[in-house]
Amino acid sequence: MAQILPPKPHEKKKRVRNWSIFVILAVIYVWAFKGVYDRSDWSIFNNLGEKFNRVIPKLFNPDWSQTEKVWEYIIETVFIAYAGTLIAAILAVPFGFWAAKNMVKSPIWNTLGKWVLILDRTFPELILAILFVITIGPGPFAGVLTIGLTAFGMLGKLYAEIIESIDMKVVEAMEANGANKMQILFYAIFPQVLPEFLSFALYRFEIDIRASTILGLVGAGGIGTLIVIAAANRNWEQLGLILLGIIVVVSVIDFASTKIRKRLV
Repeated sequence: MAQILPPKPHEKKKRVRNWSIFVILAVIYVWAFKGVYDRSDWSIFNNLGEKFNRVIPKLFNPDWSQTEKVWEYIIETVFIAYAGTLIAAILAVPFGFWAAKNMVKSPIWNTLGKWVLILDRTFPELILAILFVITIGPGPFAGVLTIGLTAFGMLGKLYAEIIESIDMKVVEAMEANGANKMQILFYAIFPQVLPEFLSFALYRFEIDIRASTILGLVGAGGIGTLIVIAAANRNWEQLGLILLGIIVVVSVIDFASTKIRKRLV
């Protein structure tokens, strides 16, 4: 008869730790759900069916007479996303090198670079957009700056990880042959990282297209401005056309970006 051995001490500790984490997460979830439940006005569901019947059919009946106007705002939205992503991709390169361990040998400076990127990623886009609208005024330029400064933190982190994964033997070989830092940068490092840099910049552009659609809610340009006007005037037919335009443009850009990224990497 096979003897059943008692669980090893480290396995018992691991099991206790896992169950402890599960219980803590469950308590946090219940506490968070209770807070949402207590602060919510559930009476809005009383006439939900009537509201859907009043709004949804109009959303699916777009006002085609507004096509030219909606198209102009969508083009502005794409421009905001493109210009903002371009700024972010350029800013992310030096910050990516700063945060890469194999490029900056000082742990203090390296950690500082990482914290700059972390700090940038903590800023919500709408909050930053409001600050730019207040300081430089409403319009697409505020949206471009918002996208640029919120996107470079993510790209900088990704660029740093790409730089840290390069083959350092190529760099060391060039150093041994007396190459200077600029030669090493352009002939040993950039050829290894540039395709992935471009791939992640395109991926971020996809995200920024979606992000730029809501910046107009606070006056930072783009189709969000038209969404606010249409919703305020209860113009559901125009809102339906706007949503259709956003879906089409985002889908086309996502498809094209995916194809290009597959060719790059």
